[in-house]
Amino acid sequence: MARLTHELGIGRVIDIPDGLVAAQSSFNGEAGRAFVAGLPGLAERYLAQWGLRLDGAAMHGMCALVLPVVRVADGLPTVLKLQALDEETVGEPVALRAWGAAGVGAVGLLDHDPDTGALLLERLDEQRPLSRTADVRAAVGVLGEVLARLAAVPAPEGLRTLGAEAERMLVAAPEAARTLADASDRRLLADCAAAVREVAGEPGDRLLHWDLHYDNVLSGRAGSERSGQWVAIDPKPLVGDPGFELFPALVNLFDAGEVLWRFDALTDALGMAGDRARARAWTLGRVLQNALGAVGDGERPSADQAGIARQLLGR
Repeated sequence: MARLTHELGIGRVIDIPDGLVAAQSSFNGEAGRAFVAGLPGLAERYLAQWGLRLDGAAMHGMCALVLPVVRVADGLPTVLKLQALDEETVGEPVALRAWGAAGVGAVGLLDHDPDTGALLLERLDEQRPLSRTADVRAAVGVLGEVLARLAAVPAPEGLRTLGAEAERMLVAAPEAARTLADASDRRLLADCAAAVREVAGEPGDRLLHWDLHYDNVLSGRAGSERSGQWVAIDPKPLVGDPGFELFPALVNLFDAGEVLWRFDALTDALGMAGDRARARAWTLGRVLQNALGAVGDGERPSADQAGIARQLLGR
């Protein structure tokens, strides 16, 4: 697969993965293309500023370029993460510092530039994501434990809130439903909105990851202090109720026959077994959030997400 290759100084080359180029162009248009065009300069800047050397092939997600690097001063393997600043990414260093201070299972933040959003992070074992665990139920158990540790931390000030997101969703849902041709889709949005309305007055105050699925949990590197531990990466921080965290673990590695088992296992891990109705309502809120995004793109809610909602609604 073709890549955009840029030379950085003498003898240093960076490959911009075509998947990142395509994602930024598709989702962010001209701004995304400008972000990609600026990545070689940003990489050059932080390799020099933070005393780093490249140490492997570039990696990427939907919105970030991740470069394996070594800190020259002490030989520490790290990663340089370059991403555009937006309402999701601006809170990442705030959350990582809070989790780091609490000693819970999130990737370590070593340096950060608030002007560009560049992050220097602890390097984990990218070859061992939780998604590769053969026993999916065991993976669900691990993810529940990680969620519980993260959600135990009170949220610092200044992050976006679930309360504001719930208000936005409830305002948007009626008009979005009217644009849907299928009556079952309209009913799905209405039922999810009704569930959110019941809990919107108590949005919660925990520090949420928002996107903790099985590929966002990596093993610590062999020989490091984290060896054998499972560590969360790539948060999109939000202040709110831990029930809003469950959905990624239900829809990723999707298995229709396991939805309710996973829901119960995760609520047990979070100490919400006695309040599953609240967790159910916020999980339906996550379905609503995704469905509104789909409708905004001219699409229907996905079958997997609709199926999760119907099982939680007892249908």
